[in-house]
Amino acid sequence: MIARPIHHFTIVAAVLCFLAHPTANAQSTAAAISGDPHQNAALHDGQRDFDFEIGRWKAHLKYLAHRLSGSNDWDEYEGTVVTTPFMDGRGNLTEMNVEDATTHKRIQNIAVRLYNPASRQWSIYGASSKSGAFDPPQVGQFEGDKGEFYASDTFEGRAIYIRFVWQNLSPTRTHFEQAFSSDGGKNWEVNWIYDGTRLPEAAAP
Repeated sequence: MIARPIHHFTIVAAVLCFLAHPTANAQSTAAAISGDPHQNAALHDGQRDFDFEIGRWKAHLKYLAHRLSGSNDWDEYEGTVVTTPFMDGRGNLTEMNVEDATTHKRIQNIAVRLYNPASRQWSIYGASSKSGAFDPPQVGQFEGDKGEFYASDTFEGRAIYIRFVWQNLSPTRTHFEQAFSSDGGKNWEVNWIYDGTRLPEAAAP
């Protein structure tokens, strides 16, 4: 996120110009890491799979401070997550704003999720106020109430795979984990754990 308030329609209009279609490389990466060469076979229409995330959430975040170093030093943040749909449910925008109560460090992120009806997969494009740019898309799909999404990237000059795991636990609870692998997907280190509790909708005026 950015310091000033985000206007949803402005962001959506800007990003859709170049985020409308997941890249072939991202789809190949997802298939290679998941080990499924027939990733598009017999997949259900997943356009509504992220509907559980729409709304306002109380966020608890655990963040691994030193990644791929064997560290177990976790920082914890509290705040909010807000997810808004667009394009008749084929896309949504998530804004995270959390703060560490001890250090007062803040994390401000956005994620733009787009559904491809041809591949029946989602692509997730994330950006932070620190980077100011979108990361390579995480591509994947749900099976039941669990979704896995993969991308290839670099971390401190090292080639890595990134895995997102989303879980729809209940109408009022959601769970997300991010993990890195520096050995081609053989081993994974979880470095980001988010738990959301749904906030009540604001009363109508």
